[in-house]
Amino acid sequence: MAIFLDGDSRIIVQGITGSEGFKHARRMSAADAQIVGGVNPKKAGTDVDLGNRRTPVFGTVAEAMRETGANVSVVFVPPRFAKAAVCEAIEAGMPLVVVITEGIPVRDTVEFYAQAKASGRTRIIGPNCPGIVSPGLSNAGIIPDHITGSGPIGLVSKSGTLTYQMMHELSDIGFSTAIGIGGDPIVGTSHIDALAAFEADPETELIVMIGEIGGDAEERAAEFIRKNVTKPVVGYIAGFTAPEGKTMGHAGAIVSGSSGTARAKKAALESAGVRVGTSPSEAAALARNALAPTSPAPPTRPHHPLGPTSPAPPPARPHLTRPTRSD
Repeated sequence: MAIFLDGDSRIIVQGITGSEGFKHARRMSAADAQIVGGVNPKKAGTDVDLGNRRTPVFGTVAEAMRETGANVSVVFVPPRFAKAAVCEAIEAGMPLVVVITEGIPVRDTVEFYAQAKASGRTRIIGPNCPGIVSPGLSNAGIIPDHITGSGPIGLVSKSGTLTYQMMHELSDIGFSTAIGIGGDPIVGTSHIDALAAFEADPETELIVMIGEIGGDAEERAAEFIRKNVTKPVVGYIAGFTAPEGKTMGHAGAIVSGSSGTARAKKAALESAGVRVGTSPSEAAALARNALAPTSPAPPTRPHHPLGPTSPAPPPARPHLTRPTRSD
């Protein structure tokens, strides 16, 4: 099984005729995602060649949903137009909206996030995120589909690059779903949302959570894990060497005094029973050990992090539990 995205997901791409939207729509389609349409009001009635199919372009999200049964939209719209695109999808009742666009003003994000929450119908992933992939089932966003196959690990990450690295590090075991929630100060889906979904997914046996400096999202996730998660969780916090007061990469990644530091987040997670690595490779090793002795050994042949792999299906595993937490 998977969370939020599965083999029945029917995807439209808002901005499909732009260079990024078109490129990634072709890539998603090649990965067997069901790309059933695109939206561009200026090119309604045309179609685009995705390599393995021709896909119609509609004038509105509502029309695309009515004609195709779409239940996922991936947004590749420039920042100045992104709020209007997301709000249109929300008003149409789109269940899942994956906002890839980077550089959206925080005020715009606050407005469409509030609209989505008020609607009670739409989940937003992002903005400024790589999207979501359920290997072997579907792919909505820019995550390379060939890094890994399906397996028992659920991954939630603020960072797109670290999402790819962790998928590669554990590619021989595989993932139920990997979701990049984005690193902006306001995001539609939080670590807690993903943790709750993975906890409820019977096929996910272990959860890997990647956070970063700044804010208190990881501390809140630690408290949620303490009270609600029974599956083993492994964590990594990016930014152990970040200087105080300097934004590091993402808009939300900034340390002020002792608040939001990697060490403070690590301590909070460990107090909730989470094993935390100080590097991505160490976190991957902790995840592998948590699944031992039944997880396969890592591949010995060298290959590029984004190179093709052919992971074998994971063997049956015993029930796993997290270590005792300190209260």
